Amino acid sequence: MINRRFVALAIAAALVISACGSNDPPRQLAGYQREPTPQVGDIVMPELTNDGTDFSFQADPGELLVVYFGYTNCPDFCPTTLSDLRLATRRMDEDDAAKINVAMVTVDPERDIPILPEYITSFFDDGVALGTDDNSLLAQAAAPFGATYNVDKSDPEVIQVAHSTSLYVVDDAGDLILTWQFGVPIDDLAGDLTQLLESESA
Repeated sequence: MINRRFVALAIAAALVISACGSNDPPRQLAGYQREPTPQVGDIVMPELTNDGTDFSFQADPGELLVVYFGYTNCPDFCPTTLSDLRLATRRMDEDDAAKINVAMVTVDPERDIPILPEYITSFFDDGVALGTDDNSLLAQAAAPFGATYNVDKSDPEVIQVAHSTSLYVVDDAGDLILTWQFGVPIDDLAGDLTQLLESESA
């Protein structure tokens, strides 16, 4: 005969476990969100990987666009950031990873425009290279992202480039929905992207 008291206790325990699970705090994003949310979808730059066609900072429907401002001669931050992002997408579900697009904007166009397409596609097969020799257009594009840069050519033999090192996530409405500072762990990058995709489809 089944012990009715044992069954009752087991059911009660299961209910407690279920209740505890439902009260787990939501995962915290590793990146940060700005208020009000910057709108960058109206910004257009030449796409070097597509014969200079206008490119808008807006993800395709149901997808995300990750944007980076850097330069190809960068010895550390740029290759590290792009490598970490590549590894993050490889740790994601394959279907989710296919919804992540990456665009790199050069802050050193004089040297980068001819070679940026090859550089970004060495990290992402379908990576987008963006660049312009119009300094005002570049500044207008960088401003809403909060990206900063400076190219010092006082010594032509040693060009010094300084730039912010954040990664930016843009949704299909052209909203800048997340910013990562340099050094966010790879698993957190993957987790944030997965979580953002889930919230986009909810």
